Amino acid sequence: MHPLPQSPAPSPQSPACRPRLAITMGDPTGVGPEVIAAAWAEPRIQAACRPVVFGHPEILRRAVAAAGSSAGVVEVARPEDAASVSNVIACYRTGSDDARAATPCQIDARGGQAAYDALVAATDAALNHRVDGIVTAPLNKAALWQAGHHYPGHTELLAELCGVAEVAMMLYLGSAAFTFPQAPAPSPQSQPRLRGLGVVHVTLHTALRNVFGELTGAKILEKARLVDGIMTRLNGVRPTIGVCALNPHAGEEGLFGDEEQRIIAPAVAKGIAEGLPLVGPLSADTLMVRARDGEFDAVVAMYHDQGHIALKLLGMHYAVNITLGLPIVRTSVAHGTAFDLAWQGKADHRSMIEAIEVAVRLVATRPSP
Repeated sequence: MHPLPQSPAPSPQSPACRPRLAITMGDPTGVGPEVIAAAWAEPRIQAACRPVVFGHPEILRRAVAAAGSSAGVVEVARPEDAASVSNVIACYRTGSDDARAATPCQIDARGGQAAYDALVAATDAALNHRVDGIVTAPLNKAALWQAGHHYPGHTELLAELCGVAEVAMMLYLGSAAFTFPQAPAPSPQSQPRLRGLGVVHVTLHTALRNVFGELTGAKILEKARLVDGIMTRLNGVRPTIGVCALNPHAGEEGLFGDEEQRIIAPAVAKGIAEGLPLVGPLSADTLMVRARDGEFDAVVAMYHDQGHIALKLLGMHYAVNITLGLPIVRTSVAHGTAFDLAWQGKADHRSMIEAIEVAVRLVATRPSP
């Protein structure tokens, strides 16, 4: 395990005031159970919330042992029964006992089914106000499909479970990510970043060949509105949003593609007219450097890797995945099941810590119904 950066501990709250968060175990063949077990040992997590794991308690006990933790695992009959006790992990059983036989570190339909069952149960609990939000450990998309659930990932499944059409994935780095020892050095003229940075994606889990057909001005505006709202909640001030170009050099006046002129620039102009704080389209290579240095608080990326690669280079293990547009709070780690690291005591739990803390902040800043 890796040391966490020093950050101020949250102000203690009475247990009744701490939000109750459902932590889904994800695919039990991957690193999910381990990062949950490791994160549980962090005192600031117990000070901030009342977490309850959704998954199989026996698998969680294995993970606790693998992490070398002395914590006990207690099965609760209802999520509401979970108490905030530092050395006891509350687990609400979901799915069948088949998950216990899923082969570690391999794609297994039983692992995919376990991840699906935990997410469905946690989402239902959140929609019915039995928990205040959910934090998800990673699932394996191939295992999910083998189990008969044909979704590209968490985001699309959550949208269906919540009955909403307009959702987006945002990767988020809090301000602490820009002060840890390995953080990339900002340019000399920049100021230290004191607020978080978010990157939202217009198209997501799709082949690159499909991006050109799926990209529309309406989708760009939809994502810009969503990121404007969430970043205002997270940072406490209205963000400045940079909008990525699609093509190299922002199309070079149409020489390398005309999507900037036909689709992106008109969407930016329309957004500015309605009051959105947008700038763009800007070449992605320089935009992310400018965002790192504090010029932008959020970035609208046109496709998955355009946003993911840049943000993860800035702080892979501090990144948080947030689903925008849901009626519930959902955050997640920003990594996958990591079969090459799973069940060996090597998994890095920093992203889980960040995901839990961001979920607590989002619950606290949730608009009144």
